Amino acid sequence: MNAAFTSWQAFFAMGGYAFYVWLAVSITLLSLLGLVVHTFWQRQQLLSEIGRRQARERRIRQSQQSKQKSANSREKSL
Repeated sequence: MNAAFTSWQAFFAMGGYAFYVWLAVSITLLSLLGLVVHTFWQRQQLLSEIGRRQARERRIRQSQQSKQKSANSREKSL
């Protein structure tokens, strides 16, 4: 198997197309990094939204139970 480049300098020069090659590589890597960061951020947002909804549902349920208890106690006192 033959080496494609004779030195590291030749590798980084990419046969005279270094600017375009490394620009494409950097844009690709930045896009992938941005996608990973956005995915983690979106996951955190989703988990916090789920937590808020669960807390709201708990408060609603507790409120309904307390209303039901007070209605039952009023019926017993009559």
